[in-house]
Amino acid sequence: MDTHNLIMQDQEYLLHTYAKKHIYFERALGSILWTKDNQDYIDFGSGIGVCSVGHCNSFLIQNLTEQLHKIIHISNIFGNDLQIKLAKRIVELSGLDARVFFSNSGAEANECAIKIARKFGESQNRYEIITLDSSFHGRTIATLKATGQEKFHQHFGPFPEGFVVAKNLEHVFELIGDKTCAVMLELIQGEGGVCAFDKKQIQQLSSLLKQKGLLLIVDEVQSGVYRSGSFLASQSYGIKPDIITLAKGLGGGIPIGATITTLKNIFTSGDHGSTFGGNFLSMQAGLSVLDILEKEYDNKLIDSRIDVFQSKISELLKTFPHLFSQSTGMGLMLGLQAHNQEIFEKILENSLKERVVVLKSGKNVIRFLPPIIIQKEEIQEGFERFKKACEKI
Repeated sequence: MDTHNLIMQDQEYLLHTYAKKHIYFERALGSILWTKDNQDYIDFGSGIGVCSVGHCNSFLIQNLTEQLHKIIHISNIFGNDLQIKLAKRIVELSGLDARVFFSNSGAEANECAIKIARKFGESQNRYEIITLDSSFHGRTIATLKATGQEKFHQHFGPFPEGFVVAKNLEHVFELIGDKTCAVMLELIQGEGGVCAFDKKQIQQLSSLLKQKGLLLIVDEVQSGVYRSGSFLASQSYGIKPDIITLAKGLGGGIPIGATITTLKNIFTSGDHGSTFGGNFLSMQAGLSVLDILEKEYDNKLIDSRIDVFQSKISELLKTFPHLFSQSTGMGLMLGLQAHNQEIFEKILENSLKERVVVLKSGKNVIRFLPPIIIQKEEIQEGFERFKKACEKI
């Protein structure tokens, strides 16, 4: 089917919830995407941070194929040895004394975190969760309300009560009150401009919450699973949250969500559940991704790629001071802030013309979320194309 007919049928049959670019990719390998007419694109977006081990990773494909021939789903009425294995791996890598609940997405992982916090605070009549103005936690009704950005709230109220939005990190300290049960935040805000918070401030907040007997929920849906350099961004920040949520890169392309909590006995039978969560296929995906990325981390390959990628970002900032004001983020979760909306939109447009995929974030921030296993030659080629996109402005 040609592109024109695909666009027509897209418009006829799909709900229009995305500002979609009608480029139809047919195949992919590593960090390269190919269209039906064999045009190659360097992927600096990895499906919004999902394809952590690249496209069509042979080890992941082999393990998933073997699993497909064994068993895919039986529900959580029965035991699942792969759930046990993956939970054990996640807990060990986190360094926490914790347990894990598996779901299908970041929003679901955050819903679980919210329910844990509410049950934790119930006996003291504490139910308020403080979030941040520029945060993003999902698109369900509860996680949408937890998301501080008002632009996401239009049309969908009334929302559940009990979410208090802080203007910034300093404001969080002021808002903690008698009804507070938890603070929920991203250490590196994905949709909020790829903003990485100050480590000392985060450590002070973590310490204060522990003193007050309140919970810290860290949303690592995008920053987790080695995206920040460590297994968890919270490890890079030197803190031990009470609840951590994961998704995106954990499945390497297979839908998965995970809620890690040190409140090991908070739920009893029937308190929470998920029909598809923790199915055999997604658990095998998670185990395979961790097998790959643990080795990459131990062999310092992730650190090496981060160094190369960040040096390229620094070069762009120096080369195009008339286009960019600053770089943001950490690890392989990075951003370049354009001076204005016009420049921002033009860079996005030119990047696709030069066949390199980048993402948008916050106010005029170009976001880079390459596969964590991206090769140096792919980084080099991608930045050469991105530089051409900038030179045309």
